[in-house]
Amino acid sequence: MYFKVTSLPARVGGLFASHFFGFGLFLPFFPMVLENRGLGLAEIGYILSAGTIVRIAANPVMTGLSDHSGRRRLSIFVYSVLGAMFLGVFAGTSGFWAALIAVAGLMAFWSPVVPLSDAYALDVVRNHGADYGRMRLWGSVAFVVANVFGGWFAGDDNSVLLIIGGMVFGVMATGGVALTLPGQKTSDAAAVSEDDVKPDLFARGWFWLILIVLGLLQGSHAAFYGFGTLFWLQAQISEFQVGLLWSVGVVAEIGLFFIAGRLSPRFGPLNLLLIAAAFGVVRWGLFPYADNFAMAAGLQLLHGLSFGAAHLGAVGYLAGLVPQKWAATGQGCLAASNGILTALGFAVCGPLFDLEPAFAFWAMAALSAIASVSLMLLRPFMVARLAEAQ
Repeated sequence: MYFKVTSLPARVGGLFASHFFGFGLFLPFFPMVLENRGLGLAEIGYILSAGTIVRIAANPVMTGLSDHSGRRRLSIFVYSVLGAMFLGVFAGTSGFWAALIAVAGLMAFWSPVVPLSDAYALDVVRNHGADYGRMRLWGSVAFVVANVFGGWFAGDDNSVLLIIGGMVFGVMATGGVALTLPGQKTSDAAAVSEDDVKPDLFARGWFWLILIVLGLLQGSHAAFYGFGTLFWLQAQISEFQVGLLWSVGVVAEIGLFFIAGRLSPRFGPLNLLLIAAAFGVVRWGLFPYADNFAMAAGLQLLHGLSFGAAHLGAVGYLAGLVPQKWAATGQGCLAASNGILTALGFAVCGPLFDLEPAFAFWAMAALSAIASVSLMLLRPFMVARLAEAQ
């Protein structure tokens, strides 16, 4: 039943897959597209930085608008269409300012799709007993597929058009899948009792403290995302093997998502977060010593725990803490925290990597350790807040 295309969990899996197919082309290859359009490295940096700032700011705002209307499916469709329009603007124009406006517009409407999809998936878990991990894993699968196709496109004379076309396909397919989804209890109702009033939870200092701690777990991946490939190339690991190493990490993530439903009753969100923090210390502490393919591949298997367990734990905890109607806003706030901490991580890791590559990864191990200690200290408080919300 689960794998039938007509089943609801399969369609939610398709929602994640279509979005991450487009993102799997954007993340590795869009800087190449900008360079092929004649933009300099500094201009590319400005454009990507502006996109990151807009993405961080847009997530809580756009998800909040969607939750207020109670129409997540329609929001995903509208945001996808508007995002595709900005990609069309990019394809039909040239120059720095046009690219800056197009990328900023794309990020404003594209980035809220993930927290909205997470919120809808959590509704499906509550109302139909589906497995969140098995729906979300299709996003990771599509990301890998896009990486492979993007690599092939990159060597083509029409690579820019192919990559932009693939991104447009992913964005529009996301909106199309959203229209096939049924309404979920409370998520698509225009008006529902007192839950329509935005809870003061989002204005509480302790809520944002928890988000900062959760953001540390994702922010600790900044050195890897920004400089992992450079470290491996400096260690004389071939470009082909570097590609394999990235794939190993995503496959480990997929494996965790596949079995997460069986683990959840035993571990729970807070234990998953602690596991992620502990293995983050191990992964980043040992990363500078993994200077050959075999050692690096072994450490890459920990991506399923340092990233996957952190994602499942954070999404699961907020699902219990935030009222169902405002679930997308909660996930949007989490995405903003993750983005801010990751951006700060990039800023810190650049100079550290230039000074000594190992320092950047050890700084990430320190972040994971801070997150681990913080989670242990906050655990009683987090458990109490979760119990109050039930």
